[in-house]
Amino acid sequence: MQEPWDSDSGSGPGAPAIDDDDDGEVGYRGVTACHAVGISYRQLDYWARTGLVVPGVRDASGSGTQRLYSFRDLVVLKVVKRLLDAGVSLQNIRKAIEALRSRGVADLAGITLISDGTTVYECRSPEEVVDLLQGGQGVFGIAIGGAFKEIQGSLSHLPAESVAPQPAVPAAAEVVGDELAARRARRRVS
Repeated sequence: MQEPWDSDSGSGPGAPAIDDDDDGEVGYRGVTACHAVGISYRQLDYWARTGLVVPGVRDASGSGTQRLYSFRDLVVLKVVKRLLDAGVSLQNIRKAIEALRSRGVADLAGITLISDGTTVYECRSPEEVVDLLQGGQGVFGIAIGGAFKEIQGSLSHLPAESVAPQPAVPAAAEVVGDELAARRARRRVS
């Protein structure tokens, strides 16, 4: 039987052609990520704070900063949502996401996740899926390539944010002790 999270590399046959555009040129704010994936902002915030799915473009760094998620992050969020909806425990989802984190966008597109509700297996070919199904146990599958297409469709009418370097705060603002003075200094720089 297929071992969970086989480390075999390469993309599976029939995987959609997807560019690995995880280079940080575009990011999606939390609200956009929620709409694209179909989760609440509370879930998104909890998953970011607990390290389940942290934003790959920019994490929150204090009050008033916005997290920015990459396309790859949105796909992983969609997978987490589907696994939760199917009744997989958060502990097993964390194991699955750890294995997905190291993958590039194009590599993710060739993976199908199969779960029996207890264990999550990674399959890269139709033969591996058949091997798991021959056990006779009820399972469900998530084709990550399908999640890509859904996210791409959702994002077609949602806003993206260009990722520009954050302006440096002048040294004078760092000396001032209160946050209001620092905000005023940043406004003067803009």
